[in-house]
Amino acid sequence: MPEIAVSRRWAEWVEKLRFEDLDQDTVYHAKRILYDTIGCALGGHRAEDCEISLGVIEQMGGNPEATLIATGFKTNAFMAALANALMVRVMDFNDIYWKDDPSHPSDIIPAALAVGEREGRSGQDLLLGIVIGHELEMRLCEFAKPGIRERGWHHASLTQFVSPLVAGKMLGLNADQLTNAVGISGCHNYTLGAVAAGKLTMMKNTVDPMATQSGVLAALLAQKGYIGTEEIFEGKEGFCRQMGEGYFFNALTEGLGQSFKIKDCSYKAFPTEFLTQSPVTAALKLVKDKDIKWQDVEEVTVHTIHRAVDILADPSKYRPTSKETADHSMPYCVGAAIMDRMITPLQFKPEKLADPELIALIQKVKVVADDKLEQEFPELQPSVVDIKLKSGEKFSQRVDFAKGDPREPMTDDDLKDKFYGLTAEFMAEEQRDKVREMIYNMERVSSIAEFMQALIIK
Repeated sequence: MPEIAVSRRWAEWVEKLRFEDLDQDTVYHAKRILYDTIGCALGGHRAEDCEISLGVIEQMGGNPEATLIATGFKTNAFMAALANALMVRVMDFNDIYWKDDPSHPSDIIPAALAVGEREGRSGQDLLLGIVIGHELEMRLCEFAKPGIRERGWHHASLTQFVSPLVAGKMLGLNADQLTNAVGISGCHNYTLGAVAAGKLTMMKNTVDPMATQSGVLAALLAQKGYIGTEEIFEGKEGFCRQMGEGYFFNALTEGLGQSFKIKDCSYKAFPTEFLTQSPVTAALKLVKDKDIKWQDVEEVTVHTIHRAVDILADPSKYRPTSKETADHSMPYCVGAAIMDRMITPLQFKPEKLADPELIALIQKVKVVADDKLEQEFPELQPSVVDIKLKSGEKFSQRVDFAKGDPREPMTDDDLKDKFYGLTAEFMAEEQRDKVREMIYNMERVSSIAEFMQALIIK
């Protein structure tokens, strides 16, 4: 048990950290993450989930202190954080870090955008907020063994502890206020794992944005003197006591600021659940290298880890009726990759979900748990895809890292292609170039408000 509460240790570190403390490599990775995140938000802003939520937010109004990505509508920072985080998350295409727990640290960036714009913060402040959010969220992915996802809880339960610190940094809160903010947010955002199991709904993409939004409110309350629970992690009825045994507090606090974890975060090459990424990579390599036609496929076997079978291959995943279920379906993602030789947002359109030929193909995909691969995860992200053709020929491909892992990195050009692919339908090339230039020179951008204006679709 730590002598000083984790929330206070974090708060003291966050209060003291300055942009000048960041090395150039860390700043570079923060820019890459921001570029990828904004691309995901722009690409997702027209999703049905976002259209519904934006309609509600616009009807509610609010003080015009923060700008919504793409639409330019202005509302209060609390609602802007929710709307922008949902745009980031809705396509399941933003970054991923998975150790004992998975999480998407970029879900928290909209807290920095909304509160930073409200407070007149600069591009340097935004980059600092990104580094803080990734550092602490990624540490949370490492401190529970087994992870909280294995205990039946969703990773939004982690986001609630970090978002108030990012929002609080934008507000300029002191250590006492930051500690209170963590306690306020952490008292009411435990998210059931049910939002990402079985037949999925819009809530799969919404719980993290809600945890990000909660951090904004918590920071605003703490600024005015609201008191939160300090021992929110380790107290008598705190997070760790409620979740059981197996917590390693050193993972949360040891070596803070000596180096930064953001460079170890992965990007997604496909808009699908993380554990599908390696099998999709393997399937695409097979069909392209061996020139396999989907019409010739007799059987596909995906060898993966146990939790992938549990999460991604239950009966509902063989006849997905929503994007949320399809992008969390191993048979669908692998089947679509074999049929179309790509996995992009196009593969999750309603007409594709209803394609009878694709539905028939995915019935041929078996997903099996492999004990050897289980032992190698998460150090590796291993999967093996076997394809048997009607002719009797058999092909096999193993992949240890999905494209986007730091050991199989997406280059700057890869990220540019991803961004352009997400925005090509509605954003002019001149505007895309301007956004990219601003992000890669973010330390010289005088205000977050200026940046948000550049993100409005003309």
